Amino acid sequence: MAEAAGGATRGSRFPFGFAIFSIAALALLIALGTWQVKRLAWKEGLLATIHERIHAAPRPLADLEKQFARTHDVEYWPVTARGTFLNGSERDFLATWKGASGFFVYTPLKLDDGRFLFVNRGFVPYDRKDPSTRPAGEVTREVTVTGLARDPLAEKPSSLVPDNDLAKNIFYWKDIKAMAATAGLPAGATVLPFFVDANDAPNPGGLPVGGVTYIDLPNNHFQYALTWYGLAAMVAALMVLRLWRWKHGEENP
Repeated sequence: MAEAAGGATRGSRFPFGFAIFSIAALALLIALGTWQVKRLAWKEGLLATIHERIHAAPRPLADLEKQFARTHDVEYWPVTARGTFLNGSERDFLATWKGASGFFVYTPLKLDDGRFLFVNRGFVPYDRKDPSTRPAGEVTREVTVTGLARDPLAEKPSSLVPDNDLAKNIFYWKDIKAMAATAGLPAGATVLPFFVDANDAPNPGGLPVGGVTYIDLPNNHFQYALTWYGLAAMVAALMVLRLWRWKHGEENP
């Protein structure tokens, strides 16, 4: 059969459906890749911010109070606070630490001005939840706590997370309002709106084990971007091949 202009076989039709689908897929894949590039820049900035904060010198508690009032963000800033623990008001957050099941012990620290700050003193094994099993760690003297400030959660992070069991003092998510309401604090007590994770300074008797702040922010956005751009390149190559075959009369769609 004689060839028409451009090399395509007479009667062959341009593969409009294939072309439209390929262009749409190509645009989507490029958009996904570009989105991951933007996410990569955001994640690298976040990691840099966290690195800068956790390696900064501890700041006075008053400084972080002012910052939280302005920005509602004091996450991972080192801080120092001085006061007396209300050991009988511990709130227990279900957790694992180095493969062991147990609790992170959140204890109100009564500040010199009478307000309270919830401090995550660290990890205790499951069978040491009862403070009477670790009396040496129930410090009664005034102490200076150094650790990392942590922002509160506005709500339960997921519907998959169980509701806090207030009757059994088992918390599955860090609800600072519920902790304050159930800790037996004096009526009208003022509780600071953020937490502090104590550092790994040893506690008497070895419990709780401090320094349990775990920072793990995976950064796979570069690999994701390569994946989407790679798929876009494959679609582009298939589109070029198909159109080349159509032009040279090697197929009759």
